[in-house]
Order: sequence, then structure tokens, then C-alpha cells
Amino acid sequence: MARPRIKDVARLAGVSEKTVSNVINDYTHVSDRTRRAVRDAIEELGYKVNLAGRHLRQGRTGIIALVIPELDVPYFAELARHVIREAERRSLTVLIHQTGADRDHELAALTGFGSSFVDGVILSPLALTSDDLRDSAGAPPTVLIGELLEEGADHVAIDNEKAAREATEHLLGLGRRSIMVIGGRDDARLGTAEARTRGYRAALAEAGVAYDPAALLPVESFRTPDGAESLARALSEGARPDALLCLNDQLALGALRTLHEHGIRVPEEVAVIGFDDVEAGRFSVPTLSTVAPDKAAVAQVAVELLQRRMDEAMGSASTDASSTVVRSPQDLVVAHRLVLRESTEGVSGVLRSEAGWDRQGQGAAGRE
Repeated sequence: MARPRIKDVARLAGVSEKTVSNVINDYTHVSDRTRRAVRDAIEELGYKVNLAGRHLRQGRTGIIALVIPELDVPYFAELARHVIREAERRSLTVLIHQTGADRDHELAALTGFGSSFVDGVILSPLALTSDDLRDSAGAPPTVLIGELLEEGADHVAIDNEKAAREATEHLLGLGRRSIMVIGGRDDARLGTAEARTRGYRAALAEAGVAYDPAALLPVESFRTPDGAESLARALSEGARPDALLCLNDQLALGALRTLHEHGIRVPEEVAVIGFDDVEAGRFSVPTLSTVAPDKAAVAQVAVELLQRRMDEAMGSASTDASSTVVRSPQDLVVAHRLVLRESTEGVSGVLRSEAGWDRQGQGAAGRE
């Protein structure tokens, strides 16, 4: 059976093809009676809007790319679900590309994969440099999430420094003074780990606790085995922390395993807090306290900003570029909150505190 076309809908509804198009595009200047007739015809025929044809007529493909380091990292998987949902609301299709934190793969994404089949890119970079970004003239509109390469790029993230400071303050408020940071990096880069380490150091300084560079436990990658191995190595060398700030939940879950294998009680002897609020942390034993970024907001703001940039690019392509006003790059901050569970509060502490944590980040804080 042939796929119904717009002319078939028009014939059944007794209107013109233009009127059908107006109803599909939700134009206001159509009577309620005509709108109902067209929608009834669409439903009866099973007509589907040809989004590909619509996008091509507009000079677009309707495809955006979400470019992330690793597909099997829970944070990125959860974020991808939100990005796809936001894109669908705008009739956009999401192509997901894994870079493995490889610079060549990230460069390929930054330049639109050498073709014009994506209208825009949402990119989480780990290997790119500021120079790469400056040299990407002619690339499709791009919004960065997570790592900030420089102020000249559109960027969406939580306030990582503030979030880490709040997480560290929570540990200090529990009376912990020997706080180690799994994944910590103390240098001048603009990366996420560096920002979180600065927040940790700021909290220590405010509390009058001396900073020890040896408290930063390096990792090769931010995955569960790295958290387990980094802490095991530190313990074997004589480290005796009373708290761990882990720069993502995967590292924290690995650290929990190492603590269990060494017979170290959590949180009685060592309190543990992570970042990202991934689903596994709600079911670990003990459940994991964490910094919860508003992933839905990250996706919404990133897609909205990218859509705006794509519209601006279309405007400059169809008019004299010198007369087109393009807004300056934006660095947009979305909400985060502390979610305090058993790994810092203990079972009894969580049960006593159902009313919620009263410390707010850039959004409502709470306990789960």
C-alpha cells in the first residue's frame, strides 16, 4: 500500500494542500472546524509528516550530533537520554558519536565530520585545546558541555568549583579532616577535575585545614576500576583518610569496593561522596552520597542554545553576513544539589533526615 501523501489528506478533508500544510505547522489562521477535518483525515489515512523533506527545503538535515567520550559511562548515557528527548521536541534527530577522548575523533566532530550532514554539535571534549577551537572556522554551530576550553565557546555545565566546595564542606561538617580526592588534579587547566579540585582546596582553606598535595589520588580514567585501584594503592602506601571526595560516581563506587575489601566501614571510618548521581549509586551498599547535576537542565539548555545558533547560522547564510547580528558566546550554568545518602550519613542518619538537606547549591538540595 502506497504511503499517503499530503494531497491525499487534502482530498479527504476537502481542503487545499496549503491548508493541510498550515494545520501541520500549527498556523493560527485556520478555523477550528477546518483544523479538526484535516486532523481527522491525517489520523484516518495514517499520514506521517516527511521531516527529512521539510528540513531539506529549509537547507537543513534535521540532525544534530551528541559527541561524548564513552557511551558506557552511566553519566553520559543518562545525559544522552535527556538530549534525545529535548531534540525530539524540536523535530531533530540525534546522532551519538563516541570519541574515546581521542583528539582526532573530537576534531572530526568539531568540524562536522567533514560533511554537511549535521546541523550542529553538542560536544563533551577531553583532548581538544583552545587552539583547536579557534582554528575551527566554518565548523557547524557547536555547544560544549562539561569541559570548558576557553571563554570564546558556548558552554553549558554546573558550577563545578562551587559544587566540590559544598561537597567538601559537608565532609568537614562531619568532623572529617583527612580528606583525599580520587581523580584530583591541581594545575591551571580549565578542566572539570581541576575546577573540582579548586573547590576542594577552597573549602579546606576556609576551614583552616592544611592542604596536602599527596591527598590528590591520580587516575588514568574516570571509571570504576580506576577508583578501586587508586585507593588500594594509597592504602598500601600507608594513607589513612577519614573521607573521600571522588570526582565522579564511578570512581566512588570503585572506592567503596576497595574499602569493603580492606574491612573499612563506610561511613563510620571513611565517608565517601561522589559526583553525577548515576542510578547505580542509589542501589550500592551503602548508597552513595553525591553531587547531582540537573542533567535534564543541561540537555535542555544545550539543545536550546544549539538551536539558536543553528538559526543564526541559517540567517547569516541567507543574508549579507555583515548585517547579521550574532550574540557573543555564552557560558551558562545549570543547577546542582547535594544528595546525601548512607555513604556519608549512615543508615540512621538518612532515616532521621527525610525532610531534606538545608544546604543549597545552584538548585534545591535533597536526600534520597
